Amino acid sequence: MNRNRTVAGLDVHKDSIYLCIMGHHEAIIFEKKYGVLTPDLRQMCNDMVERGVSEAAMESTAVYWVPVWNELCESMELKLVNPYFIKQLPGRKSDVKDAQWIAECLLKNLIKGSFVPEPTVQDMRKLNRRIMDLNEDMTYNCNKLDAAMQRSGFRLSNYVTTIKSKSYQKVLQAIIDGTTDPDELVKMVHGTVNKHGRETIRAAVTGLFSRIDITIFRQTKEVIDTIERQIEVCQKELTALCEQYFPEQYRRLQTIPGVKERAATAIIAETGVDMKMFATAACLVGWCGLKPRNDVSNGRYKSRKVTHGNKYLRQILIEIAWVASRTRNCFFSNFSYIQTTVKKKSKMKIQVAIARKILVAVWHMLIKKQDFIDIYLKRLEEQRKMEEQIKRLESTVIR
Repeated sequence: MNRNRTVAGLDVHKDSIYLCIMGHHEAIIFEKKYGVLTPDLRQMCNDMVERGVSEAAMESTAVYWVPVWNELCESMELKLVNPYFIKQLPGRKSDVKDAQWIAECLLKNLIKGSFVPEPTVQDMRKLNRRIMDLNEDMTYNCNKLDAAMQRSGFRLSNYVTTIKSKSYQKVLQAIIDGTTDPDELVKMVHGTVNKHGRETIRAAVTGLFSRIDITIFRQTKEVIDTIERQIEVCQKELTALCEQYFPEQYRRLQTIPGVKERAATAIIAETGVDMKMFATAACLVGWCGLKPRNDVSNGRYKSRKVTHGNKYLRQILIEIAWVASRTRNCFFSNFSYIQTTVKKKSKMKIQVAIARKILVAVWHMLIKKQDFIDIYLKRLEEQRKMEEQIKRLESTVIR
């Protein structure tokens, strides 16, 4: 370990940054407060380089650390630190002391940097999280549209799976175009919906639609269509980046049951493909927030909830788990059946367990550069070969 290092601690805020440069023997070399505009950040970088700073650390304060990181990353080694792990003693809190404390912890090698992906993966993260934000907006506006339709007495959503179904969308477009006759609207409903009875469906599409109601329907639908187009554009760009920079990993991840284009691109965007930052699969699981917390006192479990972590990755893994648990003849669906049906365990908890197993598989696949191997199918194949061998032996004995 180099004892003659010069390190810096940065206390980052929305409109100010406190810098403390510290050398060996814990001597404070330089302290100053900077603004957060780009010229201020560049001046701060120059001051740090002039004083021989080789390492710097900062807390992960919302998104305010990102431009600071981008300005400094090419000039020195940086560490992004979770504030939870470098809390000071109570009663010794100030912005200047925070910067000093971060620098002192870095000088003594008491802190470990958080995972910050390479620039390409960061761009992919922006697209992935934009898609997730748009999906939330989509859900919100779809609910608002259905609520507006319900206020007019239109109850078709009670009898279809989702308002994105073809039947619902055809009837909605007809109403927007001015067709409100129930006899005409009921003809646009798909035959499978008519299992509830034609008269019931006719009554469901009957409503009182004023000119203002139709205006609201039209505008809300236009918002939903715009969101759909934006999601499509973001996904195309995200897929193009995956195919350009990580084609093998992108293909490999899709061998996991339940993982297709959207899920594979989301996993790569959140974790990257270099697993060196995660020493073991358990480290990746803990970083994602899928590991049950260890909260035991006097032999009693206080809580077994999952820990905090990357909520974007956790969300996509839970969605994959639901699909995988419904995929026929695979390890995850067999595991789900045994745990929920045979052992009577909570279905939601089992989905978290499946998501954790999928993430462990992702870590091993990216580390070992292997496709997904389904243990369940492998065992079935071995069992089939064994049965064939037994049959051949029996036929030989009979002869």
